[in-house]
Amino acid sequence: MSKLNSTKSQLFFDDRLAGGMGALAAKQSDVQSLRRAVMANLLWEDIAYMDGQSVSDEICRLIPLCAPEEVYNIALQARKEQKLRHTPLFIAVEMCKHDEHRKYVRQLLPQIITRADMLSDFMALYWHDGKKPLCKQAQFGLADAFYNFDEYQFAKYDRDAPIKLRDVMFICHPKPRNDEETALYKRIAERKLQTPDTWEVALSSGKNKKDEWTRLITENKLGALATLRNLRNMKQVEVDRHVIGHAISSIRSHMLLPFDFIKAVRETPEFEHQIELAMLESYKQLPQLKGNTLMIVDVSGSMNANLSMKSTYTRLDAACAMAILAINQCEDFELVATAGNDSDRVCSSEHIRYPKYGFDLLKQIKESENRLGGGGIFTRQCLEWCKEQFADKKFDRIIIFSDSQDCDFPDKRTPKPFGERNYICDVSANTKGINYKGVWTAEISGFSEHFLNYISVAEGNTNNFEH
Repeated sequence: MSKLNSTKSQLFFDDRLAGGMGALAAKQSDVQSLRRAVMANLLWEDIAYMDGQSVSDEICRLIPLCAPEEVYNIALQARKEQKLRHTPLFIAVEMCKHDEHRKYVRQLLPQIITRADMLSDFMALYWHDGKKPLCKQAQFGLADAFYNFDEYQFAKYDRDAPIKLRDVMFICHPKPRNDEETALYKRIAERKLQTPDTWEVALSSGKNKKDEWTRLITENKLGALATLRNLRNMKQVEVDRHVIGHAISSIRSHMLLPFDFIKAVRETPEFEHQIELAMLESYKQLPQLKGNTLMIVDVSGSMNANLSMKSTYTRLDAACAMAILAINQCEDFELVATAGNDSDRVCSSEHIRYPKYGFDLLKQIKESENRLGGGGIFTRQCLEWCKEQFADKKFDRIIIFSDSQDCDFPDKRTPKPFGERNYICDVSANTKGINYKGVWTAEISGFSEHFLNYISVAEGNTNNFEH
């Protein structure tokens, strides 16, 4: 361990954000840097100001610098809270390379492998740079993960991929616990699993698509994500609107992101009300935020950058999705949109006096964006404007949804938040945040609905949200 302890952390002393024109980047501990790189990233997908490969390289660099328990917990959080799929597997692969971290891999893998195809995904990542023997801890962890699935789940993902389920099974040798599992593993080896009744199979059978969608819905054989992603397909074959409505109202999944609902609304606006109710129902156990909350949404130009190279969502979409959820959980709140003018370095903010709930709020915020212009965010000026605007109101918390591209230089214009507690939620995927040490109660990276849970726990409330 002495070799690890002697390695110096990489701190960002003179990097500026906003494309080199903004505030100084934060000096973070290795664990903070790793958590930030993991929680906000979509592995190997390019993002504004940083490419995806750089993010993965940063994760690789930081893992051996962090205590194995911390890396283990970050991987769990990435899967269970941020709902990332490949990133926690990537972390597990990297943990296999370091003696102190390797011993946690067996315990980690069965918890993050929640879909049968993730078994082969792990092996694909492990062999990314060429085939090599699987370490014992990974072998045991994969074997334990086999117990997570039944025949339906195995059959659903038993594809003709370069690495098949049978290949993984032959490598890790899971031990059957009963006669049923012995027979099941034999069918996996022979690739004779019973064909699953999935929507993919049903729709490729040549049967009437309208009838097949209707059957899958009425028999409750359509998953939550499959429902949202196929609403347009159902509509195209004229599935009865009441049947589609039933499918939407049946959605119950903590693994869905707010984006999944937003995308569904964009593709089938006719079902906006039902989709909105399904989203709120899925998140009804999110904690309530007592007292008064000031929410500030950054609508500056950089917020229109896509979250990743392949994503159709922008940072502003992420911020709006989080604001939609937060407003629904707040006892009382005020909402402000903010941007600025880069040439004269002056902030421009707007108080949304009559905010709507649900997806209509997204439209309101984007209307404010059109009025405020496409300049940068000037956090301190915005807070000063808010303090004057709400001079007669005390806030229990201030929450800013932004992307760390603050154009107020900290040596001149360090923000001075005035809430009892103050949070900045960074929806970008940058590995570097602003140097605001001591300014915020917490800086939260990423765009999961669990930011509400984080704030609630930080304020001393009980975690009641099941995930």
